[in-house]
Amino acid sequence: MNLCVIPARGGSKRIPRKNIKPFLGRPIIDYSIKSAIESNCFDKVIVSTDDDEIAQIAKNSGADVPFLRPKNLADDFTALIDVVSHSIKWFEKENIFYEYTCCLLPTAPLVSSEILQTAFNNLLSYDSSYCLPINSYPYPVQRALKRNKKGSLEMLFPENQNTRSQDLEEIFHDAGQFYWGKSEAFKDNVPILGEDSVGFAINNLTAYDIDDIEDWHFAEQLYLNSLKIRK
Repeated sequence: MNLCVIPARGGSKRIPRKNIKPFLGRPIIDYSIKSAIESNCFDKVIVSTDDDEIAQIAKNSGADVPFLRPKNLADDFTALIDVVSHSIKWFEKENIFYEYTCCLLPTAPLVSSEILQTAFNNLLSYDSSYCLPINSYPYPVQRALKRNKKGSLEMLFPENQNTRSQDLEEIFHDAGQFYWGKSEAFKDNVPILGEDSVGFAINNLTAYDIDDIEDWHFAEQLYLNSLKIRK
């Protein structure tokens, strides 16, 4: 059995009420809920929140909200893995056990049901603790620059001064959209970005982090463009 946990606390700072802010006319969390349901990967899709309004919107979108998250797991310093572990353990107290769990972010409208399906298949194929979406840096990080105390530029890796960009290893970063994993790994606090994780590469049109209102508007355009591509 598989569980989807969408963590959506009420106290977002940079974009107030970010998790339910309208995205092209719909609460942004609605996109994550719909993608999870349409993927047919999950026996249950829940939203873990400490906020009554978010809980109601989540229910209206088709998710379950079996509990309100404890306040000690809803501050700026709470780790996602702790939120997911809490959800898994809550169900186990009800004698409901899930072998695999996916933590899907509420602000990931570009994640489709197909992406969730493919990532889950990768998790099964590699038999890893986790599978997460990754995206390559647009420019080789091996040629990164820094400013020294005088304000002059220095290469972070001077040994790559004369190395051609195409000869440098491709480097990836966490796309920060979802984390498929074995439920036991979440409960045992196995590091998500660790040796027993496998990356699922996604393209630049799918990997976009929404941190401020400018990002928000750009993500809306990306979403509209993705609809055109799917057609």
